[in-house]
Amino acid sequence: MPPFPSTGPHGHRGRMRDKLLERGADALADYELLEMLLFFAFKTGDTKPLAKELINRYGSFAAVLAAPPRELLEARGLGPHSVSAIKLVQASALRLAKAEVMERPVLNNWDRLSDYLTAALARERVEQFRVLFLDPRNRLLADEAQGKGTVNHTPVYPREVVKRALEVGATALILVHNHPSGDPTPSRADVEMTAEVKAAAGVFGIAVHDHLIVGNGRQTSLRREGLL
Repeated sequence: MPPFPSTGPHGHRGRMRDKLLERGADALADYELLEMLLFFAFKTGDTKPLAKELINRYGSFAAVLAAPPRELLEARGLGPHSVSAIKLVQASALRLAKAEVMERPVLNNWDRLSDYLTAALARERVEQFRVLFLDPRNRLLADEAQGKGTVNHTPVYPREVVKRALEVGATALILVHNHPSGDPTPSRADVEMTAEVKAAAGVFGIAVHDHLIVGNGRQTSLRREGLL
């Protein structure tokens, strides 16, 4: 079976496949991308109504990809195969974005880093604190979630951050967390926690280059704001 079996030699699925291959993905609307993605889970039938319904519900193609699996499984028309396909595409996109960041020094690749962090965190519904561990050439050694919290708080333990930095051989850190509210304005607690991590890391000669707060389409750098 071809990956996109059509309903005939000039069926809808065949035409969609040809449109993608001949004109590129930019020629497809968001609902068409999702419609074609659902072809993998539904070997026959019209997936356009379901694709449009999901985008109407979540607001965008990207938001559908980022939706929690349990929530997607409860959506009318979706099942384990279709949800697995959706989450696989999201994971692939994040892996690609992360690979592009890891190929060169992070500080010279800020735009790609910003794009990756936006993709990874901007649509998270609870606050997540991550640490980017860098080597002496400021290349990414590891990007790890240190904790998840509530919609507006994540506990952070400076000792654990520094301990992990020593384990991976990091000489510098970039702290990152998201604000599910969409507003990346740093709170007093954000500034105080950053100072605590910086002081703890400094004892071992580990630099804290920045603390980035990811909101909805916006980011705040504590270093640029003069708060680091």
